Amino acid sequence: MITSLPRSKAYDRSFVLFIVLYFLFLFAPLLVTCVLAFNNSDFPSLPWRGFTLDWFFSAGPKRVGIFEDADNLRAIWVSVRTAVWVSMLCVVVGVCAAFLFEQENFRFKNLLYFLMLAPLVIPGVILGISILIGATTVGIYFEDHWSFDFELFRPSFWLVVMGQFSFITTFVTLVVSARLRKFDYSLEEAALNLGATRWQVIWHITLRYLRTSILGAGAVAFLMSFENFNTTLFLVGSQPTLPINLYLQVRDGSTPVINAISLLLIVGTSLLALANLYFDRRDDFKN
Repeated sequence: MITSLPRSKAYDRSFVLFIVLYFLFLFAPLLVTCVLAFNNSDFPSLPWRGFTLDWFFSAGPKRVGIFEDADNLRAIWVSVRTAVWVSMLCVVVGVCAAFLFEQENFRFKNLLYFLMLAPLVIPGVILGISILIGATTVGIYFEDHWSFDFELFRPSFWLVVMGQFSFITTFVTLVVSARLRKFDYSLEEAALNLGATRWQVIWHITLRYLRTSILGAGAVAFLMSFENFNTTLFLVGSQPTLPINLYLQVRDGSTPVINAISLLLIVGTSLLALANLYFDRRDDFKN
């Protein structure tokens, strides 16, 4: 769209109406979910029955709030542990991969870059099934030939971590690579000429420059891991993550405690996004 061209009033009104409807469609369900977290009703839906905090703090017996719900709290803790491990692994491997793909004389660069992007176009369901079949096959082979039972090769916490790591690393690599392309490599050359070692240059200059993108990529990896459902569904063992646990509750019929959990997740995600935006803008201002 050429902004210098004249626009009619009908066009301006239609554009404003589109923006309003778009954001209404996007945020209205979230707002309703947050409001219903305080609804004094035994059903997670309208009509409004009055204000209550039972779905957060009630200890029962008729109502159990999220902070007294052992199953949901356990699932939240499993999701947090999973997300922490996945984000750490993805950041380490993703940063190394970003450095690797920015090398000009790297052989098979285009082929490996294509293979790295492959998990993004593979449906999560197919990815989860493939990882499950592959891990199970390897686990059975080890058990039959050497009588070793590796937890990694059967549905378990660590298989979920590795399954999520297999595709979330790609996002981290893309985010860090985008930042690395703007880096002035003359800063590294100047530091090397002044006597700094290669590791000192990477630690004090390159990684310092990439700090905001690494933190942002880590935050994205954490959130993607925390909310992942499709891949995790096929890899989870006896410790379900929060999305899996919520799916089981919704399928069997549940209470507005689901709305309370959704409210906490929305608030937590928003705070994490705002913190990342704050540090990003602060570093941009310093630079």
